[in-house]
Amino acid sequence: MKTEYISWSRETGYREKELSRAADILRSGGLVAFPTETVYGLGGNGLLPEASLKIYEAKGRPSDNPLILHISREEELYRIAKCVSEKAKMLMRAFWPGPMTLIFEKEEAVPYETTGGLDTVAVRMPAHEGARQLIFSAGVPIAAPSANTSGRPSPTTAEHVREDLDGRIDMVIDGGAVGIGLESTIIDLTAEVPVILRPGYITRDMAEQVVGEVMTDPGLAGSDSAFPPKAPGMKYRHYAPKAQMTVFEGNLEKAVREIKKRAFQYPQAQVGILASEETKSYYPYGQVVSAGSRKDHTIGRGLYDALRKFDRLGVTVIFSESFSGEEKSEAIMNRLLKAAGQRVVSLEEK
Repeated sequence: MKTEYISWSRETGYREKELSRAADILRSGGLVAFPTETVYGLGGNGLLPEASLKIYEAKGRPSDNPLILHISREEELYRIAKCVSEKAKMLMRAFWPGPMTLIFEKEEAVPYETTGGLDTVAVRMPAHEGARQLIFSAGVPIAAPSANTSGRPSPTTAEHVREDLDGRIDMVIDGGAVGIGLESTIIDLTAEVPVILRPGYITRDMAEQVVGEVMTDPGLAGSDSAFPPKAPGMKYRHYAPKAQMTVFEGNLEKAVREIKKRAFQYPQAQVGILASEETKSYYPYGQVVSAGSRKDHTIGRGLYDALRKFDRLGVTVIFSESFSGEEKSEAIMNRLLKAAGQRVVSLEEK
């Protein structure tokens, strides 16, 4: 398959013929990768079972891992979700369009191939203008997990999509680098008290200011194969570079010392160090990559690109600083620890 490439920009939008072509591909069951404000999504017609199956195949994604349906306006929600509670409407008014996914009981129009066999459906209205225009033009809700090979770091540029999916999907829309860089917050609304299943840009505190009590799922970071995941990212290893990664938690000064000590045990070219702009100069040895600035709060935006750089460098082991305490740190650390397979060294007692 030859993958087509088109572009979108905030200044000029789409070329009309290219937008029509992308919408036609989606309606007919093909796959189009497109930018959102969070990460690039791999889109397919969420109402066609065969389109969802193509998404799983292209990504190498387990078929019991639910897909998120993307809509362009609120009225589209009621075709695919039922029991839209008052709390749901309050959250929608506060954070849609935006980086928040809500879980509802599904309508019959949504096939089980899209929901991973569940009777619930995950729905999001992206803030990205180009994404909403694409969805509206297609005229169907778009199932769209991240546009990467399953388990790999999520794509934040069209080049990342090309690395993983070129020749495996019909089209890629290049909209430049995304703004947020971490996937949406997922909130389950099928119980009386909303439950966060995946942390993201919308924090628990932000949600509680709107609807009162919000819980966090106790198995958020788990990988128990005995239960079907209710949301993406709950069960399988995600966001991972090829090399084994270890995160050093605790005092940053101690972490730097410990990482330097361990790095010297490996050949220079084989050890990667994930740092920040403020600390990258502290490491005289190894392949040092910055995830962004702690001061300017750009760690979340740069994390996945940094992890992909280690793959290009060919390192065999990665030592990472912790980014606890940073802005949106719950979401950042959720992704970082999953990428590391929960390999953590605590330095508080050292």
